[in-house]
Amino acid sequence: MIAFDIRFYDSLGSTQDEARRLAQAGARHGTVVTALEQTAGRGRLGRYWASPAGNVYLSVVLRLELPRVVELGFVAALAVADTVDAYLPGRATLKWPNDVLVDGGKISGILIEHVDAAAIIGIGLNVLHVPERTPYPVTSLGALHAAAEVDAARELLLDALARRLDAWRSEGFARVRADWLRRAHPSGTRLHVTSPDRDIEGHFVGLADDGALLLDAAGGVRRLLVGDVSVRVG
Repeated sequence: MIAFDIRFYDSLGSTQDEARRLAQAGARHGTVVTALEQTAGRGRLGRYWASPAGNVYLSVVLRLELPRVVELGFVAALAVADTVDAYLPGRATLKWPNDVLVDGGKISGILIEHVDAAAIIGIGLNVLHVPERTPYPVTSLGALHAAAEVDAARELLLDALARRLDAWRSEGFARVRADWLRRAHPSGTRLHVTSPDRDIEGHFVGLADDGALLLDAAGGVRRLLVGDVSVRVG
């Protein structure tokens, strides 16, 4: 399995930006940047990610020969779910493309970026702190009464990520897809997808072989490769 080279910081603007800098400077496969806090954390689509001390913030530099690096988001989400399972068995669920939820609240943020020949996985896991003023429900391990601490959660997360990366590289995306679907909302769940050019509402059908969301909407089944998903109730 991958051997991580972990670099610890008290505070960074963004672990993702520091990992990018290190990757451009030639950092090896498996380099991990982690900080106690971030002052300019960010998520998907450039959104601000509140990052006070008390949670896990890390970014991993990967140098992969596999062509489908888009699959990394699903691998990372499964690793986060495995970590949550260590504290709250069976309660983590997944929402496309890489959201990890517990009791309907988002507990993690995942960001995949590319620089030169490297892929960088950024993961934030809410351990003790619940971000404020978010446009969606959020939670943390502590808020769910799990006896968790940051250092142990970080170690569990990296162990889970190493195992999930190893399974992905040896068995391919089919294993990842099957494991992801077992944790996703049931087939037929009504979803609303907001994409850069349109909103679509329909029913969850599944996950395509390439990771695209399959949505039964007006006009038939749609394949979606980008967008924000919310679950419709009722």
